[in-house]
Amino acid sequence: MKKKKHIGQLVSVTFTDRKTPISGYVVDYNDDWTLMKYNPVDYIIDGYVIVRHKNIKGYRREADEKWREKVINLKGLQPTEKDMITLLDLETILNYLSDNFGVFQVYTKSETACYLGRIHFIDNKELIMDNLDPKGKWVGQMKFKVGDIRTIEFDTDYINSLKLVSTSIKTKK
Repeated sequence: MKKKKHIGQLVSVTFTDRKTPISGYVVDYNDDWTLMKYNPVDYIIDGYVIVRHKNIKGYRREADEKWREKVINLKGLQPTEKDMITLLDLETILNYLSDNFGVFQVYTKSETACYLGRIHFIDNKELIMDNLDPKGKWVGQMKFKVGDIRTIEFDTDYINSLKLVSTSIKTKK
């Protein structure tokens, strides 16, 4: 994303290697990442998504995005200053999410497989996550190359629901 004018606007992000675009309000971005209030469908805002710019084909803001934005604005769900987080680098992002939200979800190349957890270890080459399964149980660890992480979701209804049944999630929020 190159234009600051998109901050506060609803856009759809298209990818070179993914069929389904990701839509949301642009909250902030830097050279590597874009933070959006996530609009998965219709007029719903469900948490946040952070998109890595790698493999992005383009941004779309056409009649459909403008209409959804109008309806969501009428619901009072547009972004505010409190939606901002630091997008310095992946390590900073994931440490912040672990400390303040307890659990986040990452996607790699596949848009159909996601991994939930919290940071265990990260450096400039690998991420090791404590893995949270779909029943809210902590079950071992998962290892990823940091360059493979495409999107990060947090504060969604799905994640927050699992946090309700899980034990040992400590957050500042």
